[in-house]
Amino acid sequence: MRTAFISHPDCLLHECGPYHPESPARLQAIEDELLACGLMPQLERHLAPLAALEQLQRVHAPGYIKMLEAASLRASATGGAYLDPDTAMNRHSMKAALRAAGAVVLATDLVVQKKADNAFCSIRPPGHHAQRSQAMGFCFINNVAVGVAHALEAHKLERVAVADFDVHHGNGTEDIFRDDARVMMVSTFQHPFYPYQGLEGRSDRMVNIPLPAGAGGELFRAAVREFWLPALERFRPQMLFVSAGFDAHRDDDLSSLNLVEEDYAWVTRIIREVASRFAGDRVVSVLEGGYHLKALRRSVAAHLQALNAP
Repeated sequence: MRTAFISHPDCLLHECGPYHPESPARLQAIEDELLACGLMPQLERHLAPLAALEQLQRVHAPGYIKMLEAASLRASATGGAYLDPDTAMNRHSMKAALRAAGAVVLATDLVVQKKADNAFCSIRPPGHHAQRSQAMGFCFINNVAVGVAHALEAHKLERVAVADFDVHHGNGTEDIFRDDARVMMVSTFQHPFYPYQGLEGRSDRMVNIPLPAGAGGELFRAAVREFWLPALERFRPQMLFVSAGFDAHRDDDLSSLNLVEEDYAWVTRIIREVASRFAGDRVVSVLEGGYHLKALRRSVAAHLQALNAP
């Protein structure tokens, strides 16, 4: 078995408009790097299916899904349907979002059924800001939440954890699972920073650790060791999902943290160690942010090298 790499060409069709940082070039840059460094042949490639309505409705309100479908139909091929000032759709966006969520469902099935060691979903649009009934922050469907709910409902797992190291707090994931005792979320994020949330929701299961602007790998690693690891040890998750955002990289202009590729490789190894102890090695990683293309491609390669290591 190897790491499953799940994506779909439909994810390239989603357009937010000219000069928007959440662009199809992100996925193209990742593929280029994995081919250039020789990692792609080591991965097991899969095409993402379309997520089913039942899978979406585990985490999103039915009326919200209908609203997204209608907005996408109203949009042009290049954009035009703005759900908030940052979050736009074109006529292909809903299909891309269904592929993105479907990728995480497939990844969950492959890993739980031991058809893959672990999995990485190279998808867009991202998802961790999408709340039960609200799109925001470039996100429409909360992809990682769909996967978590699938693990709980379809595979009957009892404890699932999400590790989120995107530079922005995953407020949508917290919104969906705040009151679900089966789910723990451990996260780091720049604060104060968009979406200006994360502190008020902290609890034994919502282990949200803010980092100040300018923080680098030392503070990030300390947060993981001092807060994430004790919480995960108490919770003993049966599966781990990763909201893998790479926009805390020092080269990313959309943030002010200073992580580098080795920090992402390090935290990936830590997550795998936790999964080895408690979760039968079950890890599904889901692409979130990361908008400096060169930093993104190098960071994803480091993440995948750590995921795919023996």
